[in-house]
Amino acid sequence: MLETSAETYWEVYEFLMREAELLDGHHEREWVELCTDDVVYRMPVRETRERGAGEGFNGQMYYFDETRGSLELRVRRLETEYAWAEDPPSRTRHFVTNIRVSSADAEEELAVRSNLLLYRSQGTELHQDLISAERRDVLRRSEEGLRLARREILLDHSVLTTHNLSIFL
Repeated sequence: MLETSAETYWEVYEFLMREAELLDGHHEREWVELCTDDVVYRMPVRETRERGAGEGFNGQMYYFDETRGSLELRVRRLETEYAWAEDPPSRTRHFVTNIRVSSADAEEELAVRSNLLLYRSQGTELHQDLISAERRDVLRRSEEGLRLARREILLDHSVLTTHNLSIFL
């Protein structure tokens, strides 16, 4: 059962698919334009804890704790010859599933949960990365359409085996 209208669900679905297409196609500049000026982009560190000790995420340590300014800085760096971790560029596929949409605190915002499986390979390396996570987003309506106002990426891994996190999830 949908917690929102079918029209709103498809609007969110199209936003998430467009976002994945931009990131997989190395159009990070266009992707960052889908973010609000006050965007918060976080990926907390997962900790292995006993069941009664919470969800298992550290509220003080993050792999990412980004703002619009720091996201734009990362994109600018990717566009230079100094982004050595991305030379040659990673080949990625963002598989976004289990999309759930509900209303958020503010009237013009939507709370969106989705599952993400990211496949990544680079150059001729035999090692590939698989990153599994739940994303908790807040999308905000604007004159240009939906925009990403908040993203929290909750990894299923307690140990990341990827060589770097120079990509966006």
